[in-house]
Amino acid sequence: MLLLSRPRRRSSHTTRAVVAPLGLALALVLGWQLLVMGTAWPEFVLPSPGAVVQRLSQDLASAALWQRLGTTLLEAMGGCLIGALCGLPLAVAIHVSGWFSAAVNPFLGATQAIPAIALAPLLVLWVGYGMPAVMVLCALMVFFPILVTTLVGLRHVDAEVLDASRMDGATRAAQLYWIELPLALPSALAGLRNGFTLSITGAVVGEMVMGGDGLGQVLSVQRDQVDTVGMFATIFVLCAVASTIYMLIRAVEGRARALAAS
Repeated sequence: MLLLSRPRRRSSHTTRAVVAPLGLALALVLGWQLLVMGTAWPEFVLPSPGAVVQRLSQDLASAALWQRLGTTLLEAMGGCLIGALCGLPLAVAIHVSGWFSAAVNPFLGATQAIPAIALAPLLVLWVGYGMPAVMVLCALMVFFPILVTTLVGLRHVDAEVLDASRMDGATRAAQLYWIELPLALPSALAGLRNGFTLSITGAVVGEMVMGGDGLGQVLSVQRDQVDTVGMFATIFVLCAVASTIYMLIRAVEGRARALAAS
């Protein structure tokens, strides 16, 4: 009975994971259409779903959109990679060294009091306009979430497992490499998942503030031209890409959790 119930449960979970988001999306689109019909606002204030879909199909057929989307994704991935390369080792160092943790913790909290976008003028002075400055801005936005989630994962490793390995003669370095880091991997992936979503936001906002050739620049032009339909279409592209990557990383995270639990 147990063997029969597991496939059914997995099938039910898969169906729910597909049907529930589609149902919510259809409900939101229907509510949007009813709002347009009920208010009779002009298109530059609130375009209809049909107008946005038509514009979206035109944009997707254009090579320029894909080129600009590639630029934005490159900036987001570069910034997320820089943030991860800084955040992950720092989380390990804070976890391992009590002195280092005591030294940096107050400063880590202080860095979160400064909005990353407020540093944009300084980044322009230090790095210049364009892709490098946008990547640095993205890195600043994703650094703290990656650091915190990884540190939480490291600190929540079962103490009994560590005690047992210590009794078996495992060194501190061996515990960290073979036990703590693998068990903290799902938390680190959760930080990367949330961080990459923030990184796309940082890339778009950075392009709007510091210049660039991605979709943030497209949104700036559409805003200046009061092209609301185009703005909706561009935002939908960004949302679709961010959601897809979010779900892919979540799937990898789920696999890592299953391996860690086995």
